[in-house]
Amino acid sequence: MSGLDIAPDEMQPKAFAFDAEHDARANVIIAKYPDIKKQSAVMPLLDLAQRQHGGWIPRAAIEMIADRLEMPSIRVWEVATFYTMYFLAPKGQHKVQVCTTTPCWLRGSDDVVKACKDHLGIGFGQVTEDGKFSLHEVECLGACVNAPMIQIDDDYYEDLDAASTTRILEAFAKGETPEHGPQNGRRGSEPAKA
Repeated sequence: MSGLDIAPDEMQPKAFAFDAEHDARANVIIAKYPDIKKQSAVMPLLDLAQRQHGGWIPRAAIEMIADRLEMPSIRVWEVATFYTMYFLAPKGQHKVQVCTTTPCWLRGSDDVVKACKDHLGIGFGQVTEDGKFSLHEVECLGACVNAPMIQIDDDYYEDLDAASTTRILEAFAKGETPEHGPQNGRRGSEPAKA
């Protein structure tokens, strides 16, 4: 893969179109914006394409979105390559995204990173041999009050340490979906108990 981690040509489909379900959702999203501002729908349309295409966005989807929103394809590429939630190549079935920004780092994200790497046996940007997990370092995911945290697929797991991180990964490996949110007993973002 390239430095941008874009799927090679042999993996790229020749064309991409939303299926009926995703097309209907795209129409609802685009309708939220005045016609002259419909390019604002680029992020949710990239998300729809990624969900439809098995967790990554092919080049053909970027071109289709650009055409649909009447914008230069380079503008769609800029968005797709800037944000860490978009993947331009196949990744693991479960995408483990570890926040290492300052608030998470100050509260122990190094231990969370080590637990992920040790348990999964991979580093950042890699996929486990069985294809179940990929590991990604990301910038702030906006849950600083519950640092350190990780995002797995669409869910946040917060207030982590090495042991709770390992338990979560073990549950996913067994096909379970552990309870998301704080892992230290607090509710939401209420003050931590001393």
